Amino acid sequence: MNLDVPAADAAAPRKVEAPTLVVAAAIYGGWLAATYWHDAIPVPLLAVAGGWLIAWHGSLQHETIHGHPTGSRRVNAAIGFPPLALWLPYAIYARSHVAHHRSPAITDPLHDPESRYVTHARGVAGMAARAQATLLGRLLLGPPIAVLTLLVEERLRARRAPVAVLRDWVPHFLAVALVAEWLAWARFGIGHYILLFVYPGMALTLLRSFAEHRADLSAPGRAATVERARILGLLYLNNNLHAAHHDRPDLAWYRLPAHYRTNRARLTGDARPAYPTYGAIARAFFLKRHDMLVHPAHRDAAP
Repeated sequence: MNLDVPAADAAAPRKVEAPTLVVAAAIYGGWLAATYWHDAIPVPLLAVAGGWLIAWHGSLQHETIHGHPTGSRRVNAAIGFPPLALWLPYAIYARSHVAHHRSPAITDPLHDPESRYVTHARGVAGMAARAQATLLGRLLLGPPIAVLTLLVEERLRARRAPVAVLRDWVPHFLAVALVAEWLAWARFGIGHYILLFVYPGMALTLLRSFAEHRADLSAPGRAATVERARILGLLYLNNNLHAAHHDRPDLAWYRLPAHYRTNRARLTGDARPAYPTYGAIARAFFLKRHDMLVHPAHRDAAP
């Protein structure tokens, strides 16, 4: 799998990063244990553990896309590839995220594939954006909307580049089949797995990205910072310090806090820390829209 990474990531060869390998071992070991002993775990606790593991695995995939924990792209991709969340092929996520970092206009939906903004509020895209404008909508409706959006986009891409689509999806489906085989052997129904692992895991990931970028910020990558996130900081591998990550995408997750502390004034700019905690985000936006749906660059042209 040949994946380009942001230029800063490829600047120098890396040694093996033990903290990330420990996280990877905890994720895969925890996933095997939780799925194997699922019958012995109370359902609420299983949902918490399952959601944590899926979201944590997404954070690990993010690290591998940025060239961690080894100097080998193939090894890193192999570490991040297993589709524990079932729905998103690793190759598609990697390309999308690299394009996000390389975008000449981060947050503009015409240039940034990970933008939450739209060019206009009409049609299905506008409806999807409105459905996720509040944190409640993001957590409840965001997961199915993300899956449906991917399927629609991939169906359109299949018409233009069927071979490329097969190249992305065939290895993914084979790996999903192995996950499904393990779940069947552990007598963990796929429906229960989606409900107790995938859905809460996607919701936790969407909590992180809900207020992650704002078009009005001057920070690197127009990225917001959640300054205090003790437990969720571990879950997100310090990606709550998102301006620091965009400033130095080559830094391993455990080096981001020191970089943020050293460069706090520059990274926050005139915005200061955008949010003190994820609790503050929840209190402010649980039932209130976070931002305008239409990107500022397109508001004059929007009806």
